[in-house]
Amino acid sequence: MFKKILVANRGEIALRVQRACRELGIKAVMVYSEADRDAKYVKLAEEAVCIGPAPSPLSYLNMPAIISAAEVTDAEAIHPGYGFLSENADFAERVEKSGFQFIGPTPESIRMMGDKVSAKQAMIKAGVPCVPGSEGELPDDPAQIRRIAKAVGYPVIIKAAGGGGGRGMRVVHTEAALVNAVQMTKAEAGAAFGNPAVYMEKFLQDPRHIEIQILADKHRNAVYLGERDCSMQRRHQKIIEEAPAPGIPRKLIERIGERCAAACKKIGYRGAGTFEFLYENGEFYFIEMNTRVQVEHPVTELVTGVDIVKTQIMVAAGEKLPFTQRDIQLRGHAIECRVNAEDPYKFTPSPGRITLWHAPGGPGVRVDSHVYNNYFVPPNYDSMIGKIIVHGDTREQALARMRTALLETVVEGINTNIPLHRELMVDAKFMAGGTNIHYLEQWLSHHKR
Repeated sequence: MFKKILVANRGEIALRVQRACRELGIKAVMVYSEADRDAKYVKLAEEAVCIGPAPSPLSYLNMPAIISAAEVTDAEAIHPGYGFLSENADFAERVEKSGFQFIGPTPESIRMMGDKVSAKQAMIKAGVPCVPGSEGELPDDPAQIRRIAKAVGYPVIIKAAGGGGGRGMRVVHTEAALVNAVQMTKAEAGAAFGNPAVYMEKFLQDPRHIEIQILADKHRNAVYLGERDCSMQRRHQKIIEEAPAPGIPRKLIERIGERCAAACKKIGYRGAGTFEFLYENGEFYFIEMNTRVQVEHPVTELVTGVDIVKTQIMVAAGEKLPFTQRDIQLRGHAIECRVNAEDPYKFTPSPGRITLWHAPGGPGVRVDSHVYNNYFVPPNYDSMIGKIIVHGDTREQALARMRTALLETVVEGINTNIPLHRELMVDAKFMAGGTNIHYLEQWLSHHKR
């Protein structure tokens, strides 16, 4: 096992990794930008290194600064958290070439799964069902593009091969708009991701967003930890996640989960990963794989009892998974609400000083957050300031616990999206379960403030 790990991230995930290290008896080196000097995990750190000023390119995306911090502190491994450099194959490669262990998949796996075209081809080979679409990157010839779209059937969606986070996508309903949409998406993809390649998929009308969490080790063992429903999203950004997914037969989940675990063995994957699917009319369609720990990992931890972050560290150190598929049993239901520093209905960011912070408690309530009374939320980063996660024996109990937890939560000095969560937890359709990925945006359009 490692003696010292450098945590190359910030916010709640930096604190989460720090806690996992403490449980494993590992020293955690925390890096921080000048804007995060007063962060809780920096104050709690045994060692902390400032890696630059507030802007991410000069700090959390600054590869030489992070690797230098690992060198000067004698760290043995680097945990990238999520976001920033967590899915950057070049960073993973530089970490390992510098003599450190990257706590995540191999650079080759990150490259393969980070490019949506190669990921889809790998999944087709591994027998994982994919959305009907182009075999690979779209050609330049407009006539060929039109032929592909006609075969797939309108509406179609054009996606950037190197995209992510809901960016680099365009829905096309008619042949007349097709070629122009492809050219615009290519230009956007080249500018945003440095890769102008795009591909085409059938645009599913009312799907749910279902993901399968996997863990794999270096010894070709892989298990799936059930599923999560992440359909409550706005502009492809998730807001509420839950496990298990309401109303999907267990046999279907088991079948797709086994295929995901088999695919990991086939491609030699290691660490934590998430297969993301669209689910419609009883069918799963692979859309992408996230080669890192997810923001929503706590709901899976609560229903399986597996500590995903600790397991990530253990398998990176070369240990075998401490459980088999037979050991994974889902118990009860978990729901997570992301707490963002933003206007709850306009979604404009609301950085600033938190004058009062009171977190909820009680049976089955977990709060993952790095903030505290008098903490200053910097304007430089993502607006998420924490997550409220609840677990209950049933979905109904989990919903009741979340309603109570949201009523108990007090955040003053800045705006948060807690009022939105409180409304959604009593929304009849969400309470019934099984809402699709468009539901929240439709709900918001009818509840304009």
